[in-house]
Amino acid sequence: MSQQLQYRPIITACINPASFPSVALYVKSGPNFVLYKPAERPLTHQDLQRLEQNRAETLYIRTEEMAPVASFLEETITEIMDSESLQPQVKGQILSQVAMNYVMDLFTTPDKLTDVERCRHLVRQLMNFITQHPNAFDSLHAVVEHDYYTFVHSVQVASLSMLAHAEIYSLPLYELEDVGIGGILHDVGMIFIPNTILDKPDALSNFEYTMIKRHAQRGYECLRDLGGFSEISLAAVRFHHERYNGDGYPFSLVGDAIPRTAQITAICDVYSALTSNRPYRSAISNQEALTLMEREGRSIFNPDLLARFKKIVGGSPSEE
Repeated sequence: MSQQLQYRPIITACINPASFPSVALYVKSGPNFVLYKPAERPLTHQDLQRLEQNRAETLYIRTEEMAPVASFLEETITEIMDSESLQPQVKGQILSQVAMNYVMDLFTTPDKLTDVERCRHLVRQLMNFITQHPNAFDSLHAVVEHDYYTFVHSVQVASLSMLAHAEIYSLPLYELEDVGIGGILHDVGMIFIPNTILDKPDALSNFEYTMIKRHAQRGYECLRDLGGFSEISLAAVRFHHERYNGDGYPFSLVGDAIPRTAQITAICDVYSALTSNRPYRSAISNQEALTLMEREGRSIFNPDLLARFKKIVGGSPSEE
């Protein structure tokens, strides 16, 4: 594990000095993590005010000390979301933090995949937030570095996919939950890919790329064998790299042979990737991403779904 992943980010909006678990907190200085508060010293409101004045939106906790914090946030997330004293932006940040913690747990401890109800509870909170706030996706963000891309990306894809399904198909809530579960777990097959390949900064060899391409089927087989996951969720995991023109994987499906949930998940997956910072390139804007997807993806994505998705995330009409 890299030094970066020995620490987990925690946005300061999550920290209530009156009830937050007693853990050591760190700040980041360049590539290093510096102790800000030892576990035995209480964090005060004055500390948080100083952090806010210094625009320090993120602190860090050692990964091995994260369990009580993650449990605390998950246990209180319903209360947090119901609070009338918190702004939607803050609620979105905290919800993103909780969901990201969950995804990081899965990638470091795959045995936790068996707790389907934990996943469903978090997805239900995401879904409720998305359906109740018109600009929900803008509020669902976490302040993290490139190293945490995989985990934040999963939360973004789940949120976008539920938003798109709600707008396009008006699905009942229980089906939207399954859509969200498929979105948050769409890349779970990556846990079977060696870190030497996932962390490689250079171009992948043909063999390495073949290994990467196996993640969709491996993720599907893992969840299928565990049981408890719906066909909607499984389809998103298995088919989100299929392409409308048949150029995708693992089965080179064409057109509407690809389940509609997977078609939407594919669009959300690419959009999230383009609009996120990566170690090898900077994010592009919302409009730039949509323009690129229209120009390069006319045969890759279902054109009707892409046009509807563009309206949902606020893209302006393209110039022909």
